[in-house]
Amino acid sequence: MSPNEALALAETMTPPLADGDMLAAIDLGSNSFHMVVARYTMDQLRIVDRLRETVRLGEGLDGKGGLRADVRQRALECLARFGQRIRDIPPTRVRALATNAVRQLAAPQAFLVPAETALGHAIEVISGREEARLIYLGVAHAQPPKPEQRRLVIDIGGGSTEFIIGHGMEALQRESLQVGCISSTRRFFPNGRLSRKRWRDALTEIEAEFQQFSNAFRGLGWHEALGASGTNKAIGEICAAMKLTKGAVLAEALPPLRDRLLQASHIDDIDLPGLSGDRRPIIAGGVLVLEAAFNSLGLERMAVSKAAMREGVLYDMLGRGGEDDPREGAISGFMLRYGIDAEQAGRVERTAVRLFDQVARAWQLSADDLLMLGWAARLHEIGLTIAHSGYHLHGAYVIEHSDIAGFSRQEQQFLAAMVRSHRRKIGKSTFDVLPDRLLGSARRLSLLLRLAVLLNRAHETETIPRLEAQAQGDVLTLRLERRWLEPRPLLRADLDGEAGDIDALGLRLRFEAD
Repeated sequence: MSPNEALALAETMTPPLADGDMLAAIDLGSNSFHMVVARYTMDQLRIVDRLRETVRLGEGLDGKGGLRADVRQRALECLARFGQRIRDIPPTRVRALATNAVRQLAAPQAFLVPAETALGHAIEVISGREEARLIYLGVAHAQPPKPEQRRLVIDIGGGSTEFIIGHGMEALQRESLQVGCISSTRRFFPNGRLSRKRWRDALTEIEAEFQQFSNAFRGLGWHEALGASGTNKAIGEICAAMKLTKGAVLAEALPPLRDRLLQASHIDDIDLPGLSGDRRPIIAGGVLVLEAAFNSLGLERMAVSKAAMREGVLYDMLGRGGEDDPREGAISGFMLRYGIDAEQAGRVERTAVRLFDQVARAWQLSADDLLMLGWAARLHEIGLTIAHSGYHLHGAYVIEHSDIAGFSRQEQQFLAAMVRSHRRKIGKSTFDVLPDRLLGSARRLSLLLRLAVLLNRAHETETIPRLEAQAQGDVLTLRLERRWLEPRPLLRADLDGEAGDIDALGLRLRFEAD
């Protein structure tokens, strides 16, 4: 790389955290939206601000993938207020994540586009298992586990409940089920009416859902259990106010709590000491889910954690893009799991990076783009484990629909689009699922990956002697050494045929040999 190219690439890189830098994590939950702002000081995070608003996004779901207009407006107004607080924090230091309620939308971009405008930052959608990983990370940092002990963490959200068994800072088992305080209240008490029969029937149904993982969890075991997020905290406070416990949740405390709750015949009439008004409409579903969890997992005691996913997001941001990036380990695990040829993947990655280095400035590609290109290069042959015919399509499906630790849905869709388009004619709908803010870089990186794959199609160990790339607008000019190219007629034919196959990228390729 020339000095000028090195400078161009350096300018795209996110600078490392410096003492005093601010970070923000936003959690768009199904019940509440949370934001935590922290200052990085002496290699530690110090919380300087917290904001929470009860939005009840999950309450606005219509069951058909739509969102009620009043709830949508409530969410956008909340995000605008959050956005004002973090207006001066660089985008690379802000991470906003949407969870179950947005996962349920049929057309999430219809909500995410105005939501990102209101917040002033990108919003990523994450899977339930990624949510579980971040929840555990937040709890583990806030309350460090004892050495050599496993811990069970339960987080009852508005739309889903996450269960994690972890050791140290690592989540060993993660599960996410579509039962939460809002979703369960709406599902089992749709008209607000409460009765013991309804409760018994609902408990049986939820416990049946928990059976799919409860035996595996009990087989692995844990030494202590912690409950995260607002529902568990609220239940702990109610137990303390009823003088059943001192703030933890005990198995023996749940029956009298449930009996007191069911003295009301309607949700609006629930009268529990220590229960806030904004929790009353959804507490029945929360207690129901927790009772089912205690029964299914044989729990006797659950302490209440001070942390939740938003704290996990902050700590996760410290490692992203560096040696501790969880995505690196996830990609390595995928390569082993699917038997990817690591040597060939490495050749393709090195070639792709050589191309990237030369066009990064002209195409305004970032450090995150470089990471995505490298990961796509390592995974581009993942579909071969299924079949050679259409392996790029198989690989894209696997990447898009797997739970890959550290990745948001958009990141996985980004990788999947690149893998899908790395060979053959690119379909016009390949990039449709991506938000507009990612389209330009996705298309440009896809062309770089295609060229890297073509140039290494013969699996040669010899380094390409001359590889020059120049980007100007939507045109990429590639220059190779004629003496090296002449004995490779297949490569020459592939390069000559690229122009027609990349129409969907909206880019043009010029090829020169001298």
